[in-house]
Amino acid sequence: MNDLVAITFCGRRFSCDELALIRQAALDYAPLGITEIARTICEWLDWKRPNGRVKNHECRLLLERLQHQGLLTLPVLRRSGRRGPRTVTTDTRSDSQTPIQCSLADLKPLRLTLIEDSTSALWRQFIERYHYLSCRVPVGAHLRYFVHGAQGQILACLLWTSPAWKMAARARWIGWNPDQRARNLQYIVNNSRFLILPWVKVKGLASTILARSARQLPHDWHQHYGYTPLLLETLVDVTRFNGTCYRAANWIALGETTGRGRMDRHHKALGTLKRIFVLPLHRRVQQRLCTTAPPNVSLTDAD
Repeated sequence: MNDLVAITFCGRRFSCDELALIRQAALDYAPLGITEIARTICEWLDWKRPNGRVKNHECRLLLERLQHQGLLTLPVLRRSGRRGPRTVTTDTRSDSQTPIQCSLADLKPLRLTLIEDSTSALWRQFIERYHYLSCRVPVGAHLRYFVHGAQGQILACLLWTSPAWKMAARARWIGWNPDQRARNLQYIVNNSRFLILPWVKVKGLASTILARSARQLPHDWHQHYGYTPLLLETLVDVTRFNGTCYRAANWIALGETTGRGRMDRHHKALGTLKRIFVLPLHRRVQQRLCTTAPPNVSLTDAD
């Protein structure tokens, strides 16, 4: 066990003993495949979401990281047509389109649609080509959206993910201690990608999309993951943006950080100054996030 050092991954601290157990599980259950190894580890370590489902995706990512560091060996992945490459190949579908320049009223009603298998490739292409952080595989729980106008035209792309692990300004605003943060961090959802397509020039569109998202996301998140978020957050690169649309949508500026969010794992924005914005989704959000028991949240008690 001398080669093992305690680590923090996806907001959870893994001790040397737990890492040794993970390594032993990878060895003992190798014939069953990576999925079963991850599921077993989650059960042993009680690594679960508030709805009781195991964090299988996060555990697989942890296993891949430990293998990359030479701490364990995983069984060879069987090739599957569903996984595909992690690089994004672009084609003419994501080429620049006819400019959309009109009033916001002309686009309403806006419609946020969850990304499915049939639309996933185009969403990834748009993000890869037109978002400065490009497209990366999300870590943990996440939902992706297209924003459509009244005529069905695609106007924007959104990605909501698990939150940043640790930010001093956020911790001061919430007032939680490390144990409360470890328990309740998953009740925060991060706006990791927000892209208005470059040919869309409509005043007030961005803040309207954010407001619409804040109403729809809690229901979609609860449907997919079995619990309701309490707080939304985002990190705005101040060298590129002012965060005007977040302010217009009543998000609160907490302060600045030079850290990076989970979706910047490849260090594209490391060291740049980012402003933290949050949007409470429920009454007494700070009090709820500082509880030692799981917050009692329903879809009916939002502000």
